[in-house]
Amino acid sequence: MTATTGAVAGPDGKLRCAWGLSADDYIAYHDSEWGRPVHGDDELFERLCLEAFQSGLSWITILRRREGFRKAFSGFRIATVADFTDADAERLLADPGIIRNRAKIAATLANAKVLSGWGSGELDALIWSYAPDPAARPAPRALSDVPAVTAESTALAKDLKKRGLRFVGPTTAYALMQACGLVDDHLADCFVRDAS
Repeated sequence: MTATTGAVAGPDGKLRCAWGLSADDYIAYHDSEWGRPVHGDDELFERLCLEAFQSGLSWITILRRREGFRKAFSGFRIATVADFTDADAERLLADPGIIRNRAKIAATLANAKVLSGWGSGELDALIWSYAPDPAARPAPRALSDVPAVTAESTALAKDLKKRGLRFVGPTTAYALMQACGLVDDHLADCFVRDAS
């Protein structure tokens, strides 16, 4: 990492955010997914759930179990997860393919029940209504320039909680905003920033 850019040259010579090179699994995620716009209620529900499960853990732990999560939670289809029973909750608590945290599993099921009562596209519209103006903040030059929480993520978390969703604090909301492209936190010299 250079002091001026914060970006690191990968094995292919392309400059990337340093975290994108910290494990092999991260390269593809960094290059093709993180920071790219995500739309659709089920798609955003998945990301919201995964960010909640990540709380207190490394993202690589979640990324490596992502397919297990998708299988366990029926592809994160809100309508399906909303119908999960107590038996499903017990099944999830015994599933080694996911993080078996009782509070996070309960929050996921409760959030699906809340969201199943929303109109089509409502979650997408709500989340994206908190996307800040991209011109309002310069591209970060180093990881230290990237915040963990912003006014927008705090407001989004507050709105989601007010509407009955759980496990959606400001830090989780900001991680969601980063992952789903509401903000572009690729470093200024990262090749992905120019490619998107």
